[in-house]
Amino acid sequence: MSQFRDLFSGHAKDYGRYRPSYPHALFEWLAAQSPTRALAWDCGTGSGQAAVALGAVMQRVIATDASAAQVANAEPHPNVTYGVGPAEAPELDPGNVDLVTVAQAFHWFDAPRFFEAAARVLKPGGVLALWTYRSARITPAIDPIESDFYTNVIGQDWPAERKLVEEGYAKVVMPPPFTEIPAPRFQLTATWSRDDFLGYVSTWSAVHQHRKRTGHDPLAPFAERLATVWPADAVHVVRWDLALRVARRA
Repeated sequence: MSQFRDLFSGHAKDYGRYRPSYPHALFEWLAAQSPTRALAWDCGTGSGQAAVALGAVMQRVIATDASAAQVANAEPHPNVTYGVGPAEAPELDPGNVDLVTVAQAFHWFDAPRFFEAAARVLKPGGVLALWTYRSARITPAIDPIESDFYTNVIGQDWPAERKLVEEGYAKVVMPPPFTEIPAPRFQLTATWSRDDFLGYVSTWSAVHQHRKRTGHDPLAPFAERLATVWPADAVHVVRWDLALRVARRA
């Protein structure tokens, strides 16, 4: 992408409330790969889920996002400093960052310019980590309803960049001076009610685009279908497999 398109500011509070949290083990592993634990840059931080988790394992975290509304709703943490700015032009000193993380946001970036920026700010031996997730797994009865909604109801309303998420960033090429390193498998989990899950789905950019395109809210019929297999008083464990790409700067 060459120009920032803000698809989330209109529902920044909901985005911060309903997005699942990342496992602590992910951040412990990333910090252990870094030259030191002095400084991390969380780029495309959104409402700060990854930044706050990084704050528990890194001494200092600079978290930036191009959306001022997202940053305004970010969760505070004593080790995290938030700022508004593009991924491709961070106001960071060269060669000073141990770890750069991009959680569920890389597909919005101008990739060549971002890689150049990350290489500039990272120390030699510093680590770059990109990750994403898509398909939730709940129960055999619920999963097909979610899949049908995602693909057939709002499928045409996903932006083109979503293809990178569907592919799990598998086709992203880490350019020099980065060398990819193997990463463990991690999983996100959340214990949610039906309303919690509907809140999460309501943050999808395609839901908002569908409303604009058609004038109709796709969530109401989806909620009705979901209610046939998910009672209001029931909670389920929701799981997402994390697609993680990690590289070290030469």
